[in-house]
Amino acid sequence: MTSPITAPVLTAPLDIAHEQAAAATAPGVLARCRALVRPSLAAAIDRLHPWTGEMAAFSLGWCGVGGTPDSGASEGKGVRQALAVLCAEAAGAPGESAVAGAVAVELIHTFSLLHDDIMDGDGTRRQRETVWKAYGTGPAVLAGDALFALAVQTIAEAPGAHTAAAVRCLSGTLSGLVHGQAEDLLFAARPWTGPGAVRPAEYRAMAELKTGTLLGCAAALGGLLGGAPAGTVAALEQAGRHLGVAFQAVDDLLGIWGDPAVTGKPVHSDLRQQKKTYPVIAALAGHGPTARELAELLNSPFPLEDTAVRRAATLIEAAGGRVATLEEAGRHLDAARACLSGVPLAPRAAYEIEMLLAFLLHRRV
Repeated sequence: MTSPITAPVLTAPLDIAHEQAAAATAPGVLARCRALVRPSLAAAIDRLHPWTGEMAAFSLGWCGVGGTPDSGASEGKGVRQALAVLCAEAAGAPGESAVAGAVAVELIHTFSLLHDDIMDGDGTRRQRETVWKAYGTGPAVLAGDALFALAVQTIAEAPGAHTAAAVRCLSGTLSGLVHGQAEDLLFAARPWTGPGAVRPAEYRAMAELKTGTLLGCAAALGGLLGGAPAGTVAALEQAGRHLGVAFQAVDDLLGIWGDPAVTGKPVHSDLRQQKKTYPVIAALAGHGPTARELAELLNSPFPLEDTAVRRAATLIEAAGGRVATLEEAGRHLDAARACLSGVPLAPRAAYEIEMLLAFLLHRRV
């Protein structure tokens, strides 16, 4: 599952790419891309009203409430911005050519987190208060709106001959993201079992929209701004969408079994909120006694206490929900690799994308 991309259409032998990137690690690649994008991202945030800019900087882990320094704050991994940079490099262009796209997708990602935290009622993210908890619901909505507008402005002002196509890509992504979020919210009102229950295929379609569209957009923008031909851009976008489904699957695992020191949320957090995530849906899809006991537990009219939450996590694993979710992630990563293997990519960037795929599957699960 973690073998490197070996397409015969690569523009140089893959062993050269291995040799060039031998000292690289996925965290190192992410850090390199963040460092490349950070000055332009900071300059974009500086264009905001000082108050919404402060909330944006807080959400990015750059400062504390009131704009005070916060050396303990954690920034995100920057997967989306890294994917934009790497896909431009994979197209044979310098990573700098994709910086406007990387900034735009990071702004959209941050906007979506601000609004998602409000809709989900999540009070913590990355081991500290979410923006709506720290500043209030109205200000957090406003900050999200400001980031949304800034993302569109950023991509519309991107230099080069592909700006119009990049704007179309981002606008289509925004529609897909909102569609996916709507489906996710509607899932909460559906029963755990019976004819109205959420099925794995429905959840997969939602995850592709909610998470996959933005990763696909990041990859496509990198290819577009890097001057890749249409077929390569389409393959990069499809690979990103598959990566998004895999990424969501791993997030679902972390939401139940993740280390709070890594996730910034209490253990079993998704179960406590009774979120319909892939491990639970996959476990309930079985018809054995373990699945039936899990259904009875989740269908209780009372909130799940600590003992019930721990029991639910045990039942989900015993019913195969954890294994099924890892298999789901693996299938979509393999599908992403298949998309990438059919187009000509610069070897080093292809290798670094491959490292990123493997890293995302195995992050503390």
